[in-house]
Amino acid sequence: MASSHNSSPVPQSNSSDAFFKKEMDATKRFRPVQSLPDVCPKEPTGNPNNLRDSPSLVADQQRWTIYHSKVNLPAALNDPRLAKRESDFFTKTWGVDFVDTEVTPSFYLPQITKEHFALYQQEITPREKVHERCKNICTPKDTFDRTLLHTHDKSRTDLEQVPKIFMKPDFALEDSLTFNAVLPWSHFSTAGGKGNRDAASSKLLQEKLSHYLDIVEVNIAHQISLRSEAFFHAMTSQHELQDYLRKTSQAVKLLREKISKIDKVMCEGSLRVLRLSLTRNNCIKAYNKLKLMATVHQTQPTVQLLLSTSEYVGALDLIATTQEVLQQELQGIHSFRHLGSQLCELEKLIDKMMIAEFSTYARNDLNRPLEDDCQILEEERLVSLVFGLLKQRKLNFYEIYGDEMINTAKNIIKQCVVNTVSQIEEIDTEVVVKLADQMRMMNFPQWFDLLKNIFSKFTIFLKRIKATLNTIRSVVFLVLDKNQKTRDLEDTLQKNAAKESTVDTEVAYLTHEGMFISDAFGDGELPAGAADMASQRNTSPNSEPCSSDSVSEPECTTDSSSSKEHTSSSITPGGVEMMISDDMKLTDLELVRLANNIQELLYNASDICHDRSVKFLMARAKDGFLEKLNSNEFVTLSRLMEVFILDTEQICGRKSMSLRGALQSQANRFVNRFHEERKTKLSLLLDNERWKQAEVPAEFQDLVDSVSDGRISLPEKKPTATEERKPAEFLIVEGQKYATVGTVLLLIRIILEYCQCVDNIPSITTDMLTRLSDLLKYFNSRSCQLVLGAGALQVVGLKTITTKNLALSSRCLQLIVHYIPIIRAHFEARLQPKQFSMLRHFDHITKDYHDHIAEISAKLVAIMDSLFDKLLSKYEVKAPVPSACFRNICKQMAKMHEAIYDLLPEEQTQMLFLRINASYKLHLKRQLAHLNVVNDGGPLNGLVTSDVAFYTGNLQALKGLNNLDLNMAEIWEQKR
Repeated sequence: MASSHNSSPVPQSNSSDAFFKKEMDATKRFRPVQSLPDVCPKEPTGNPNNLRDSPSLVADQQRWTIYHSKVNLPAALNDPRLAKRESDFFTKTWGVDFVDTEVTPSFYLPQITKEHFALYQQEITPREKVHERCKNICTPKDTFDRTLLHTHDKSRTDLEQVPKIFMKPDFALEDSLTFNAVLPWSHFSTAGGKGNRDAASSKLLQEKLSHYLDIVEVNIAHQISLRSEAFFHAMTSQHELQDYLRKTSQAVKLLREKISKIDKVMCEGSLRVLRLSLTRNNCIKAYNKLKLMATVHQTQPTVQLLLSTSEYVGALDLIATTQEVLQQELQGIHSFRHLGSQLCELEKLIDKMMIAEFSTYARNDLNRPLEDDCQILEEERLVSLVFGLLKQRKLNFYEIYGDEMINTAKNIIKQCVVNTVSQIEEIDTEVVVKLADQMRMMNFPQWFDLLKNIFSKFTIFLKRIKATLNTIRSVVFLVLDKNQKTRDLEDTLQKNAAKESTVDTEVAYLTHEGMFISDAFGDGELPAGAADMASQRNTSPNSEPCSSDSVSEPECTTDSSSSKEHTSSSITPGGVEMMISDDMKLTDLELVRLANNIQELLYNASDICHDRSVKFLMARAKDGFLEKLNSNEFVTLSRLMEVFILDTEQICGRKSMSLRGALQSQANRFVNRFHEERKTKLSLLLDNERWKQAEVPAEFQDLVDSVSDGRISLPEKKPTATEERKPAEFLIVEGQKYATVGTVLLLIRIILEYCQCVDNIPSITTDMLTRLSDLLKYFNSRSCQLVLGAGALQVVGLKTITTKNLALSSRCLQLIVHYIPIIRAHFEARLQPKQFSMLRHFDHITKDYHDHIAEISAKLVAIMDSLFDKLLSKYEVKAPVPSACFRNICKQMAKMHEAIYDLLPEEQTQMLFLRINASYKLHLKRQLAHLNVVNDGGPLNGLVTSDVAFYTGNLQALKGLNNLDLNMAEIWEQKR
């Protein structure tokens, strides 16, 4: 078999495999596989894809597949067994027009014509011509390829007869399953009467296996015959390769002998010198390393020594330096394997010690005696603690100080109450146990002194807190300033490094070009950096960084750490000098936030003092103590609280609203009680007022005089001078006499009390304005009810409301109206611009008072008008002259004048009598027209003229009315 293929060239393996694969594909597509009966019935045969695509009774029993389909639609329409196509397949179901209906072309699909393929034909035609030309040039394959292909096909067909189990890579007869599949035990069973048949079966199995062996041997022989030349060529090349290897081995041996001789003569001595030098350097490094280890070994005792003196910053710096040395210089040393964790634990212990120390410091600082001493307690200790806490990033240490502030504020109030109660003999501490109950037993002076003492203690307390917090903030700002300087220095170094790198690049370029630096630059043009580097390059390359003499003081003990940690000294505002290291790993944002939190802590201290003061006030106000204070006591209390509020604002720089709000709340209650008391007092005065002119005591005249000077305040009482002065009949206000009743005098004093209360407590200005407006409105309405409405007849028991009562009421209203602009100006000076709208209440009150005064004047005129109507309606023009009617009229006019002249100013009296005279003329004119008396100079005219002359003379004879223009000619009808 091998000789039959020697004459033909052996095809390459890749091409044969390609042909073989192609033929396998073709066979798989067109011809089914034919094989002998399989020895292994359990081994599946055929195409596995077909097995995979077949339906499964287990998996597909609930799912419809294509295997459920009986006949598809194209097969039904194109059935060749039918004589003709059934045209009514669709029409019998869906209608006659279903088949013949023309489908409307789509608007979205273009019409395709031959022109659309013109470009494609132009491109593909040249390619087709080239393809045809190549087919004509290439010759068909020779017969060998066809023979080889046929041979491969035959071999493949033979191999397919061999069961696939023999072709598996893991085929092994040791496997029981494989052995049973190849040699079933059923063929070797000799039991029963089946012996002949089993023997025949065994013989058939042996023949099949022999047949499979022959097929495999034939294919192996065929493959060997195809590659026989390659085997012979390999055997021939083997001898040549052995000759080449023998010659190469001899050449290598000779070369090694020559290199050994050269090494002994030229390299061994020099290398020994270098080795000794390296050994010496290693010994120096080992010695320095041992010294460094000895130094590190002393870290823990040194840290303990520093902690004993509260040098937390130094201990932390030493720990950080040692940790860095362990990580860089002494990494991997077995004896120090636990030192790093020990230092970490020691660092955590220092954190706890610093926090405990700071808590103790805060407690001692805040709880020392509150004398007039605001010095900082142990400033050096405080600065050291703050630096240590900042170094460890314990940025919430200020919260400890805040908690201590709260506790200290509570203790201050408690201690003040205890000290005050112990000095008061009236309070039995054994009977009254609680401090709050003991405090409520104090009278106002005692309680006021206690509050004053508390406020003074709180003021000193806040000053101490401010001093301490300012020191802490100064430390934070020192660290912040150090960070800024460090960044500036790093920026400068980076710029210098960039310049040096530029010069270094130029020097490297010149050296590479073979030029000297002095030749490239002039004598004065050589940069400083380049000169330094040139001098360094000119030094001996064998110069050692550490000589043997310098071993006693090693330069590398902590180079890696000390080169990175620089310290600078800074002085705090208190004069304490501190060394700040560069390893404060705090950002500017964190430091600024910490400084703001510390400043906020000062604000919180002010709030705490105010809150504790509010609770102290509320504890005393439980039984209504503060609401029962009189005006002077409340004003004194208010001023004390205002002074304390201003002091805390000045110390802390921010307003605290809690105490101010409590003061405002108490002030509102005080205003309500103040107003209710005075309104009730005014109501009682009005209900008992008989509306008679009252004498004016000297103190009220002094009160009015003080207001006339431009200031509204209650003058101090002068008992000796006041007793000698007698009461006046009228109240003199800016030169005018005012006849008043006692209620109005007291009302003026009440109004001045309102104004002075506003001066003493500015925060209640708006409330006082509203209450004062209400009081003035109440007086106006109530006086109107009592006088004009005749309510005094039932309330006081007056028999009648006389003209004197009316005139006196009008004059009292005028006195109040006189003071309303002064009161308005007083409140306007104490209101905010946005509150000026509240002043409109005074405008409304002024209008109401003027309307009331006008109504009283109209009432006086109406009284005389009804009198004129009654008397003149009975008037007859006859003798004697003057008539009785005119005598009665003049008599009533004289009584009216006598009643009001001393009460009202002369101008108002004249205006009132002019209005009365106008009413008189109107009634007289009407009566004369009724009597048909005309101005014709007749006897009746003369009688009337005589009566009118009598009336005029009597009226002008009254005091203050002599120049009154009566214009009596208007009583006569004008001739048309």
